[in-house]
Amino acid sequence: MTRIIGGLVGSRKLASPAKSTRPTSDRIRESIFGSLESRNALDKAAVLDLYAGTGALGLEALSRGASLALLVENNKQAAAVCIKNARLIQDALEDEDHLVAAKVQIQPVQKFLDANTYAFNLVFIDPPYEITNAEVEQNLESLLESLAKDALVLVERSARAEPISHDGYELLETKNFGDTAVYWLKKN
Repeated sequence: MTRIIGGLVGSRKLASPAKSTRPTSDRIRESIFGSLESRNALDKAAVLDLYAGTGALGLEALSRGASLALLVENNKQAAAVCIKNARLIQDALEDEDHLVAAKVQIQPVQKFLDANTYAFNLVFIDPPYEITNAEVEQNLESLLESLAKDALVLVERSARAEPISHDGYELLETKNFGDTAVYWLKKN
């Protein structure tokens, strides 16, 4: 069961699609968001959640103080779940007098990045493990012009895959969680 872990609407359950997605575990999300809160990276942030799946990463950010979460998902079944979850969390936050925007974009990630003109403070890239590092690095290249000053980019990959690297980014740290590695990047 996927849920929002903390913030204003913590413990709220999220819908999950069939086995077509690999949601980030609660343990990993708790670690990520604890670190983001300690860096004060969520307050009024514009968040981009690429390969969104259930939308849990972007929606967790909204619950913890972000003002915008844009969820990009190409799989139609997963995108329908993102829409349902975005409405649920946006409505719950409005009930708490916390106005936010949760939006879902249904299209391939690279196509979205090639056309995007908005600047984001925080980006999650959590593709299916079968997406190659070359594709992720292409995403990172296209993302460079869409990052606000001091933006953070978190990339979740299999710990068995080759490490992510790109000349346009500084690797701040890598956190390993069993089979999963999370790369913390910042634009050079």
